[in-house]
Amino acid sequence: MQINNEIIIQQTKNWLEKAVIGLNFCPFAKAPYVKKQVRIQVSHAKHLDAFLQDLDDEIQLLLHTPAEEVETTLLIQPTLFNDFLLFNDVLEFADQAIADNQAEGIIQIAPFHPHFQFADTQADDIGNYTNRSPYPTLHLIREDSIEKASQAFPDASVIFERNIALLEEMGHAGWQALFPEQKENS
Repeated sequence: MQINNEIIIQQTKNWLEKAVIGLNFCPFAKAPYVKKQVRIQVSHAKHLDAFLQDLDDEIQLLLHTPAEEVETTLLIQPTLFNDFLLFNDVLEFADQAIADNQAEGIIQIAPFHPHFQFADTQADDIGNYTNRSPYPTLHLIREDSIEKASQAFPDASVIFERNIALLEEMGHAGWQALFPEQKENS
């Protein structure tokens, strides 16, 4: 059963608005989102090769589109990578796609997943929720944007530490209150 693109995009926007922007996980996300410069693309690829073609297409789109039109892209794949370890393995292919498209130093990828787990953490560690999204998602980010953002926040680790502290204060109950439609550890 294929999920409707509108539902996937709306759930992703909800996550962006409530967590990424609402909790200020990423202080740089609000401006491009409000300016409608965030592209949200859903891949319905049925196998890895087709997904990697979708990724190539999105990389090329960013390379050939001014940032004023599309600042960043979220490429969502709602069906292929439900297992986080498999998704994590795909990141090597994603990094290779950056190289293959001559986009090194221009675009980088940040991963988000419903079961995201940082190394050396437990699956239910609340800190993992900084990178938990409704669906497996690759965030294609222009490195110029990161450079500009780092001028405002030269020590990005402060943002990560603040996010962890906020999540620890909220706890799982606070996250569930923010996203009641999501089942805990689903």
